[in-house]
Amino acid sequence: MTVFQLRPAHADDLAALTALEQRCFSSDRLSRRSFRKWLKQQHSGLIVALDGDDNLAGYALVLLQPGTRLARLYSIAVDPAQRGKKLGERLLDAAEDYAQDQRRLYLRLEVRKDNQVAIALYERRGYRLFAETPDYYDDHENALRYQKRLHYQPANAEQLHLPWVQQTTPFTCGPACLLMALAALKQQAPSTTEELLLWREATTIYMTAGHGGCHPMGLALAARERGLTAQVWCNQTGPLFTDSVRDREKKAVIRTLHDYFVETCKTQSVPVVYEEFSARELDAAIAAGQVVLVLISTWRMDGRKAPHWVAISGSDEECFYIHDPDPGEDQVPMDCQHVPISREKFNQMRKYGQSKLRTAVVLGAP
Repeated sequence: MTVFQLRPAHADDLAALTALEQRCFSSDRLSRRSFRKWLKQQHSGLIVALDGDDNLAGYALVLLQPGTRLARLYSIAVDPAQRGKKLGERLLDAAEDYAQDQRRLYLRLEVRKDNQVAIALYERRGYRLFAETPDYYDDHENALRYQKRLHYQPANAEQLHLPWVQQTTPFTCGPACLLMALAALKQQAPSTTEELLLWREATTIYMTAGHGGCHPMGLALAARERGLTAQVWCNQTGPLFTDSVRDREKKAVIRTLHDYFVETCKTQSVPVVYEEFSARELDAAIAAGQVVLVLISTWRMDGRKAPHWVAISGSDEECFYIHDPDPGEDQVPMDCQHVPISREKFNQMRKYGQSKLRTAVVLGAP
């Protein structure tokens, strides 16, 4: 019986990893450049298996999504000459152990729909199918998406059936989230034109740099215009987003628009609650089938102190789950859907700026 040694990959494993990838896969291969990047990446775990002669026999690559409790089994490979020796299961064990050591709650993976052997292994190990992505691989085969809860599976987990929409510009996170709500609550198909029209209606015009984002009352008014019920929660009454803007003229524009949104909410009877939207109220809104858009600071996700709108797709006793409309540089869209974030971490994330702004828009069906 072959005894395998598993350890973290070293820089001098690069050539052997590249050669193993060539032996294992005929398409969708990781390049030498990719392996070099993952060897240096602090948010990844690259685990290798060595046989009795110190030859590389397999590897598993786990990626950690910054600011969340989610890990992804990005790739796993076993040398064809070593198959049938349960090395794949040992590598899967090591991937799960690594993710759990990094305090991740879920490990997710993708597998070819026609790979019945791998599917059987994952399902036997407790992975559950939660999505299918068409035309995912180079040969146009679909990918099945599986996940496993590494700590426990709550009996009372709740999740909205919320479609995910990717923003098409750097400044339309709010409109993209509102498009998710319209798709969920009115079955309205998203479009780039509608995304830009929503931004035009809800924007503050200016921010610290570049185009402005969206005001919560602006989003609520745009949602009401399209037939949804809308309620705004905000823990401050003055103009929003001005503490990071130094230019007086820009501040004046933001204040003018803020005053307009406040008065229009009054005339159109859009409720504005000048209090913090609590976790208990968020849970209640999700349980009632409402869609909640929350403003967060991206500091804990990408190191930038930028305001960013996300949509809440579900919750359980330990986590909130978000649809993030903006995939990062090293992320694919599926990494941004139903992202689990611990309640403590989410509470920290949903404060923006020096004023510690907390705001949310609660949307319901007509």
